[in-house]
Amino acid sequence: MFTGIPVAALDFYEDLEADNSKAWWTAHKDVYDHSVREPITALAAELESEFGAAKVFRPYRDVRFSKDKTPYKTAQGAFAAVAPSTGYYIQVDASGLVLAGGCYHGSTEQIGRYRAAVDREDRGKKLERILAKLRKAGFEIGGERLKTVPRGYDADHPRIELLRHKSLTARINVGCPDWLETPQALDEVRASWRALRPLVQWLHEAVG
Repeated sequence: MFTGIPVAALDFYEDLEADNSKAWWTAHKDVYDHSVREPITALAAELESEFGAAKVFRPYRDVRFSKDKTPYKTAQGAFAAVAPSTGYYIQVDASGLVLAGGCYHGSTEQIGRYRAAVDREDRGKKLERILAKLRKAGFEIGGERLKTVPRGYDADHPRIELLRHKSLTARINVGCPDWLETPQALDEVRASWRALRPLVQWLHEAVG
């Protein structure tokens, strides 16, 4: 049963950033298990009936093709997918709680469908309204974007900035509010994911 995310989780990642080594991890793995992974897993289970099952990510980095050989991720994330690369995200790191949603790492086919939907007057304007409401609520709109105009579209298109996107996300860094360590955190996360639902649904319908 979810009872909150302890501040010890934030302290754990602050210390891990200072000493990202196997020796440190081994000495503090019990803190990770009880203060990080167990609360996030319990929170995901509470949200499953409304948002679907969430994948709790592994703490180990894939360093095979990276110059950075530090072995452990400095954040714990979980993702509830409603379609490939599309869904709701939660993260805990040294700065606190991050909540997000959208379409991540779209395939060529997905990006094509996304741009076709943005190009349509009805669906494109609907997306603009959804994003405006999220910005007003404090969410930051992000995602990978082209620096140039996408092929097949005019530079003066009324939604050219949205057409540049190869992925589209909205996120808010909640930080470490008083309720983080309490069961109220469940209600707060649920409320933020509900606010993100129109964007996730739009992307699900448009990108699939």
